[in-house]
Amino acid sequence: MTTLAILTAAGSGSRLGRSIPKALVHLGGTPLVVHAARSLDRSGAVDAIVVTAPADYTEQISRLLDGDPQVDVPVTVVAGGSTRQASVAAGLAAAGEASVVLVHDAARPLAPARLVRRVVDAVQAGHGAVVPGMPLVDTVKRVAAPPLQGSGPRAESVQDTVERSGLRAVQTPQGFSHDLLTRAHAHGAARAEDQDMAASDDAGLVESLGEAVVVVRGDERAMKITTARDLEIADLLLAEDE
Repeated sequence: MTTLAILTAAGSGSRLGRSIPKALVHLGGTPLVVHAARSLDRSGAVDAIVVTAPADYTEQISRLLDGDPQVDVPVTVVAGGSTRQASVAAGLAAAGEASVVLVHDAARPLAPARLVRRVVDAVQAGHGAVVPGMPLVDTVKRVAAPPLQGSGPRAESVQDTVERSGLRAVQTPQGFSHDLLTRAHAHGAARAEDQDMAASDDAGLVESLGEAVVVVRGDERAMKITTARDLEIADLLLAEDE
């Protein structure tokens, strides 16, 4: 089976306090997007990568990946869309034929090769949609909206405590059969350009078709980098790996 990875790298770096796209922020001296592409390549399970990048940075990211000695698989860089869903759709449109499609975020640069292989293996075993997930460790409360009114700190009313044993924090890469992911994006295309309505992950689009999604074991190193603190933690994890 041929496996294609769509690597989403079109997000901003605003919550990191940077004026450049998040994918170009350095971790241990290397841009996040390069780390993520290396992990996909290192898995030995990916045959090609399509990167969705901010339109003004496609050439820069293409040069970075073309010149990296640790990325041997073919890489194509295309302009992403206004939402994550639209960016993945752009990646699908630029992709060639593949049996398995992975969707991965450059904001999860340290997702290990073993996790990539685990997801690909599950799709190849016959599951049309596969997501890695981690059990929740914190107690989860469901609160009412809007917040309570008052002069003190912002407060919300607790409705109940959610049973967490059946909950998972979902990561990437997520894996799909090519046909199922294409059908899911076609079905949800009307939502793609609306930031409030666009799917936050591709498994959600598959769920909206009524198709099954399965969860495989995630990995703590597949953490998402959103804030400056996340970047500091990722630096520590990278130092451990090295």
